[in-house]
Amino acid sequence: MADIEKKDPIRWGMVGGGQGSFIGEVHRIAARLDNNYLFCAGALSSEPERSQKSGSALGLEKGRSYKNYEAMIEGESSRDDRIEAVSIVTPNDMHFPIAKRFLQEGFHVICDKPMTVTTHEADELVGLANKQNLVFAVTYNYSGHPMVRHARAMIENGEIGAIRVVQCEYAQDWLAESIEKEGHKQALWRTDPLQSGLGGCIGDIGTHAFHLACFVSGLEAEALCADISIFGDGRKLDDNANVLLRFKGNARGIIWVSQVAIGNENNLQFRIFGEQGGLSWRQEEPNELIFSPLNQPSRRITRDSSSVASEASLVTRVPAGHPEGYLEGFATIYSEIAHAIFAARNGEAVDQNVSFPTAEDGKAGVIFIEAVVRSSNEGSVWVNL
Repeated sequence: MADIEKKDPIRWGMVGGGQGSFIGEVHRIAARLDNNYLFCAGALSSEPERSQKSGSALGLEKGRSYKNYEAMIEGESSRDDRIEAVSIVTPNDMHFPIAKRFLQEGFHVICDKPMTVTTHEADELVGLANKQNLVFAVTYNYSGHPMVRHARAMIENGEIGAIRVVQCEYAQDWLAESIEKEGHKQALWRTDPLQSGLGGCIGDIGTHAFHLACFVSGLEAEALCADISIFGDGRKLDDNANVLLRFKGNARGIIWVSQVAIGNENNLQFRIFGEQGGLSWRQEEPNELIFSPLNQPSRRITRDSSSVASEASLVTRVPAGHPEGYLEGFATIYSEIAHAIFAARNGEAVDQNVSFPTAEDGKAGVIFIEAVVRSSNEGSVWVNL
């Protein structure tokens, strides 16, 4: 492999995310926002002609715009300037085979959620990434918001006391009608068990809510009881789910996720209540956190104000009053992953301040999906995680 300077941009590629892909462009924006990555190669569609056109439109060299991921692995593995990392932004059923092959060939992997469609697959990827000593990240991107990091720091510092209740919800309305019957591309694969896996709504946005609840609270869920529903006519996968959680210790939790909640766009939020106070945050108003101390008026804490923790300041890019949102939060995850890849490149330990969702977090999300479906199918019984 060609010599790489310590902080040269990470040579990076993508599988999926070509023309017409919203999430593909989000990944590319996130990767380039802090100048840590150089987009070099891609297999951007499962359709070879579309993949080539997408690569050309995005400025890839003709020889590095591949017809499929197998050709990409073969082509990049033989190059002195091969990519170091790949992002996988395909439908869920392809995450495992693509990630496995790239790991086997020594590439770092950044994978959309859910990481796989079965826990067995997740176990295999965790083991392979560890064996190969490679970075494996999962884009639970909402954990990258500064005020989410601040809430986590407040809880770690004991500012709300021992946690009693964790509530998290993610409500959307884009599947309120059965638009998959009209050929809507994103709806088609997300409502297809062969491509999406066991979970519909619970896999697509429920894993975001579950990861956020655990990330911010610092708690580990040990059991759940779920009721999932299908409201879309003829739909095969859930579009609404209610989940009760028991955390290790004495805390209790509730997760509600829905893609048929009319009037909601991307209404992700959490509320966490301890013995001495409560915290609440909404993704649609990401620059503020509400802190409610016991027996005192609630306080509005804003991003980049004098009272925010260093954990929030470290991932803040613009001054107070200039809103940061979805793309910046996503970019934080990519930048934290970059720090880990730089460390791996140079044989160094990862800085303790670096935090991003790992393969273990991805596995936890898959375990969550399977437990939710099992609980609901068995009559909403309690299931251990």
